[in-house]
Amino acid sequence: MGSLTITRVIGALLLAAGALLTAHPAAADGPNGPTPPPEFTSDWHDPVTAAPPVATPGTRSCEVTLATARFRDFTPYRGDYTPPKECGTRWNKVVLRLEGTVKGRQYDRLGHLAVGGVEILRTSTPQPSPDGIAWSVEKDVTRYRDTLSRPQPVEMLIGNVVNETYTGVIDVRVTLTFHTARGPVKPAAGTPDRVLPLTDAALTTPRNTERVLAEVYATGSGGGCEEYWYLSVPDTAPYSCRAADGPHREVRISVDGRLAGIAAPFPTVWTGGWSNPFLWYVTPGPRAFDVQPVVYDLTPFAALLNDGNAHRVEVSVAGVPSGLGGWSVPANVLLWQDAGSRVVTGGLDRHEETAPYDSSVHTAGPTHRVDTRAHHRLTVAGHLNTSHGRVDTAVSRTVTADLVHRWGQDENPDALTARWTDRETVTSGRDVTRTDRSYTMDGETTIGTGDRLRTVLTLGDRADTVALRDGRRFSWSRLDDTYTGDATYTTGVPREQRHAVGTTRARHRLYGSGGCYDRSLTTVQGTLTKDLRRC
Repeated sequence: MGSLTITRVIGALLLAAGALLTAHPAAADGPNGPTPPPEFTSDWHDPVTAAPPVATPGTRSCEVTLATARFRDFTPYRGDYTPPKECGTRWNKVVLRLEGTVKGRQYDRLGHLAVGGVEILRTSTPQPSPDGIAWSVEKDVTRYRDTLSRPQPVEMLIGNVVNETYTGVIDVRVTLTFHTARGPVKPAAGTPDRVLPLTDAALTTPRNTERVLAEVYATGSGGGCEEYWYLSVPDTAPYSCRAADGPHREVRISVDGRLAGIAAPFPTVWTGGWSNPFLWYVTPGPRAFDVQPVVYDLTPFAALLNDGNAHRVEVSVAGVPSGLGGWSVPANVLLWQDAGSRVVTGGLDRHEETAPYDSSVHTAGPTHRVDTRAHHRLTVAGHLNTSHGRVDTAVSRTVTADLVHRWGQDENPDALTARWTDRETVTSGRDVTRTDRSYTMDGETTIGTGDRLRTVLTLGDRADTVALRDGRRFSWSRLDDTYTGDATYTTGVPREQRHAVGTTRARHRLYGSGGCYDRSLTTVQGTLTKDLRRC
């Protein structure tokens, strides 16, 4: 975090990473589960998340290995993919699984996997123990059926650095499991007819397109200040990470230069975040292993896109200091076609935007403070003349940000309380879908007596979704994914002298008309002490 991270803390972590840990006996089982050691040792529980596994139909399945690689540097893995012959064309569910191992000393690394140029996974890695860890990531990739239905080139990269200090080589194996359909084969609900990678900002759609979504895997990363963009302050404030307009960021998409969608980026905390890797060794923060894309409904622009010409569809991140990078925004476009029409016509009927508001005010004093407020609203509407009649689509989206950043001398303490909201309503014909997303972060890092660094942090990822038809609810869901951690260690000393302690709790709740899932994980000194399922 700030200069605390860039100088004192990072230097301390590097020094500590260069020393060997003294091995401790494995934790014994107590009456209420494993008994944790008094402090972190040279080994800890493999990383695990409270997120639900991908539901599968229990039918016959076929597995394909998509990639097997050892990442030592920034050389991508390249291979070829062929759909499984054993399942023919009867599959309608596809689950991606990444299995990884790493040991020694290594930072967290960001990775991606593309098939036929279509990015289907963006992920980050955990930091290893000296004794080594193994982890896995599961993702439903059924929506990429168009891409996965024919042979394609494969590219995967987890950029890494291996030398005498950073010894961890990242070994991964990625598979796809195809599950066959029960009875007549039908595409899974919500599966597009075409998936196109947005590689050069030029998009040409089939002329009978009747629905358009764009998904953007937006991540602030790369080791600079945009990796923790939410801590940036205006140029006038005395802090190590500065941006002219402060910390507010907004991911935008445009069609032929006209704003077509806005979204709040998710404030991902990677597994080295907040100056304290002991927070993340076993339980990563929400979405750290499975980066979810921002999704935009561009259907109001479908008639414009259907004219047979190439159109410019561009993604940008507002608020990033001019001339600086630090963001990756790969995008795919998902298309649904009207089988009863050769050309779908229509028009863009409405485009209303409020002026973006972004205020970031610094108050000087023994404790510096930056208060940031931001909001922006966009509404677009259009119609299409399809083979099943005229369909009107309207998309209204409002994003807000409310952040309070406080820090003392030498950025000690350093604290942030933040909330972002992203509210969206999509009306298409008789159907209305409302989604209210909110992301929260509340944490503080301090260095106290004896150079003991402590971080206390709570993260929240929440979403309420309701779908109405003719004004009556027919589907709803509520997500509440919460992480809380409290970890302390001594900085500036070899690992065996750090005497690190830490407790984390993660709870993932998802319930609604589709059922109920509720799982909680508790760790103490790297030992998983509780794994509770309530549904």
